[in-house]
Amino acid sequence: MTAETPRIAILGMGKMGREVDGLARERGIEVVARLDVAEIADRAGAIAALKRAQVAVDFTTPDSAVGNIDLCLDAGCPVVVGTTGWYGDLAQVCDRVEKGNGALLWAPNFSVGVAIVSALCARAGELLRGLEGYAVHLTETHHAQKKDAPSGTALLLRDALASSGREAEITSIRTGSVPGRHEVAIDGAYEQIVISHDVSNRRVFADGALRAALWLRGKKGVYTMDDVLGLDVRGLAES
Repeated sequence: MTAETPRIAILGMGKMGREVDGLARERGIEVVARLDVAEIADRAGAIAALKRAQVAVDFTTPDSAVGNIDLCLDAGCPVVVGTTGWYGDLAQVCDRVEKGNGALLWAPNFSVGVAIVSALCARAGELLRGLEGYAVHLTETHHAQKKDAPSGTALLLRDALASSGREAEITSIRTGSVPGRHEVAIDGAYEQIVISHDVSNRRVFADGALRAALWLRGKKGVYTMDDVLGLDVRGLAES
């Protein structure tokens, strides 16, 4: 391996961790550590492994994500977190990262398409403000093994729509092996607007996570995919 070869660590070797691992190898990115439950439990060993990486990618579980972020912070390793379901602790985690001079990039979804849909929802919310007779509803469908509901992406889209002044209801469906589907329906008395996004292969998440990881190297602070992609969702809503 050359000195210029990116070096990453992967936390969580489930479906997404393995997807990131495979795609990283295809792209010539060196995976210096693969940390699953047992390896993460060995804190000293995990910190030593993380110190060899330029950035870590976390796809674990909602109840372990915060501890893993703290682990990376202690190791001085920037971390990209694709795990969802822990956002109740987001403000405190971001504060610790900022005060600890660390780097965190969190995203409920690493798909470029979802980032675009979020921007569209922000603009739609702005256009709906003050209009009577329209209701907003979100439906999200994921595989039966997904632990959190609503999905982090559904919450992201709900927040993007908040400028409409309406609280969008969310319906969550867990079935089969669906990688992810999100549909935003804006219903009027005589018409319906639908904005939808379907994932055909979870590799799209691995692609986005690696894009984010390479971008985060050498940075400090807290970021989202909007920063990686150069999107200003608030600016789009206010334009």
